[in-house]
Amino acid sequence: MASNPYKNLPDEAFWRRSVANPDFREVDPVGLFDLRLTPDMKVATAGSCFAQHIARHLQSSGFNYYVAEPGHPMLPEALRREHNYGLFSARYGNIYTARQLVQLVKRAYGEFQPVEDVWIEDDGRVLDPFRPTTQPGGYVSEAEMQADREQHLAAVRTMLSETDVFVFTLGLTECWRAKSDGAVFPLCPGVDGGRFDPNCHEFYNQNVTDVVADMSWVLGRIRAINPRVQTILTVSPVPLMATAQPDAHVLSATTYSKSVLRVAADVLSRENAEVHYFPSFEVITGAFNRGRYFADDLRNATEEGVSHVMRLFLQHATGGKVAQQTPLPIQREETDFLAQVEAFVDVECDEVALDR
Repeated sequence: MASNPYKNLPDEAFWRRSVANPDFREVDPVGLFDLRLTPDMKVATAGSCFAQHIARHLQSSGFNYYVAEPGHPMLPEALRREHNYGLFSARYGNIYTARQLVQLVKRAYGEFQPVEDVWIEDDGRVLDPFRPTTQPGGYVSEAEMQADREQHLAAVRTMLSETDVFVFTLGLTECWRAKSDGAVFPLCPGVDGGRFDPNCHEFYNQNVTDVVADMSWVLGRIRAINPRVQTILTVSPVPLMATAQPDAHVLSATTYSKSVLRVAADVLSRENAEVHYFPSFEVITGAFNRGRYFADDLRNATEEGVSHVMRLFLQHATGGKVAQQTPLPIQREETDFLAQVEAFVDVECDEVALDR
């Protein structure tokens, strides 16, 4: 008689508990997440706009959120925030694709110099094509932009060499690139600066092979710079605002993009002992929450959802030592609940420019 191939699987009660338990409290923490954080570890963040939530909650929970480019100390904190200092660990703005991250690291170490490296608007404003929304109002001159860029790339080098943990949120697969040298932009030229030219710019949608190859290169380069660094990958649950994929609806384009990123993250975490995946995407988008973790626009995550993600993250990343977060203060007068939520979850997301 043939043996039962399923005899060593968990019993039915286990599966029922797992599906019915969105907090995953009955699952072994080591099985969910095997990296342990301590408050003295420097934790750096980068990626899509959802990564801003992670940075915000790390700060509120007493962890060492590492900012290598904080802005001049003589500037008021409010002015620094207005100019996007501290949004991420360096002032690179949203990094939506793996290809953008490859490009940033190469540029920081002088390994790539894009041909199209400055945008001069009709009104004389100067923009950095790779950070078009980071400097409010743009720069007054190309020299000012270049000086700020040199300072920024130096901060990126500092961050990569000194951080203990690097958290990267994969956001998109769709990108716009220069035909001349493959340089990728955070937004299609012409949306929030620059001019689109079909002879110079093209759309490209990355596949799993692309993302795995790009991230593998980045991980190897970072290890060479900083052998002790551990990397945490997450996938942004924020759906696409629009798609440039021919003959595709934004719903199917979102499913494709997130599926590619989720598979790539799994491959990378399985093949690299120092790479860890945390399921923020699954927590926000899971059917168990009945859609309550998305705001009325069905795109932005609510504070309830983000808090759930970070509660789980801290619970498992600290081995249960930090299961709760310090409540985040409301920064304006109380009105109604939705207004409070909006105040909490407001993040900088370049894609909103597409809606304009």
